[in-house]
Amino acid sequence: MNVIDSIVTQAASIAAVRRDIHAHPELCFEEVRTADVVAQKLTEWGIPIHRGLGKTGVVGIVKGRDGGASGQAIGLRADMDALPMQEFNTFAHASQHPGKMHACGHDGHTAMLLAAAQHFATHRNFDGTVYLIFQPAEEGGGGARVMIEDGLFAQFPMQAVFGMHNWPGMPAGTMAVSSGPVMASSNEFKITIRGKGGHAALPHTGIDPVPIACQMVQGFQTIISRNKKPVDAGVISVTMIHAGEATNVVPDHCELQGTVRTFRHEVLDLIEARMQQVAEHTCAAHEATCEFEFVRNYPATVNSPAEAEFARKVMVGIVGEERVVAQEPTMGAEDFAYMLQAKPGAYCFIANGDGAHREMGHGGGPCTLHNPSYDFNDDLIPLGATYWVRLAEEWLAAARS
Repeated sequence: MNVIDSIVTQAASIAAVRRDIHAHPELCFEEVRTADVVAQKLTEWGIPIHRGLGKTGVVGIVKGRDGGASGQAIGLRADMDALPMQEFNTFAHASQHPGKMHACGHDGHTAMLLAAAQHFATHRNFDGTVYLIFQPAEEGGGGARVMIEDGLFAQFPMQAVFGMHNWPGMPAGTMAVSSGPVMASSNEFKITIRGKGGHAALPHTGIDPVPIACQMVQGFQTIISRNKKPVDAGVISVTMIHAGEATNVVPDHCELQGTVRTFRHEVLDLIEARMQQVAEHTCAAHEATCEFEFVRNYPATVNSPAEAEFARKVMVGIVGEERVVAQEPTMGAEDFAYMLQAKPGAYCFIANGDGAHREMGHGGGPCTLHNPSYDFNDDLIPLGATYWVRLAEEWLAAARS
């Protein structure tokens, strides 16, 4: 494995920063302390910064040997926010804020980019500019979109942008990238069925919304199995059903909520249209009415073919061909999708291992994303930072040729 020696030398100090961030998690658009830590480190290393995009975002500007005169620029992005969940770990760097936890490894993503920044500060082996994008609010806040709306790409013009996420379950030391869709779009729905309440012993005097809701849930699954093409991925999950307040009362309404995930806009359009038809017609068949709400959140994360292949070659140069695997698409969502809609680029995975890295005092659950027993693997810091450095150096060199 060809990791950069100077990054390995500084890895312990960067890991300490990671653990400090882990102990002080902040939710979307509240990353004030985290942003301060990032800004302080970049400034300490002599890297100019810009703050305020996306409320708490930080952008570091690293000019190469030519002072950026080539006009070529690349963006490297790390997310900073935590999740609103209680941590089960009790080791020394566990969350000090009840109900908040770095359960997705954004503390590690921030640390890997900081390690790369520290190297860039003293080894500017490139012509052009590297923009270090520390983004808030990935977990549901759409911080990438907000940073773009606030002028990220207008103020810091770049030809390509890249992101990286740790991936538990893959053997540590491996990486993954592929072209095309790698993470799904995230969408939410809320359906309120309006019936007619009454006595539960006299159901014929009312219109019971509960069996209507049950029929509707079953009907939604036929959209997946009978309306969309079998080769197209799609998920409809009803995750909440709320109705009633007493065992002897037929409620007058029932509420369904859930999520829809797809990789293609056309499939999403089909699912939304058919869900509304199923909902409205099922209600009409039972003399009820419904209110149908469908919100499109994050779009699908789609890697550009050329940039994904470029990233793969950089990975091979670091870990070897046998440790670079195809990136299996996941139905999870990622707001880096907004950046890839605006710029060419690629979003890759870096293996977090099986959880054996966790210290005494970790929770009893698995080391998986969004699990209260999760912790980022600090051994990844040199590898992730080396990838960022080599990617930027080689991409900017190729852009000049």
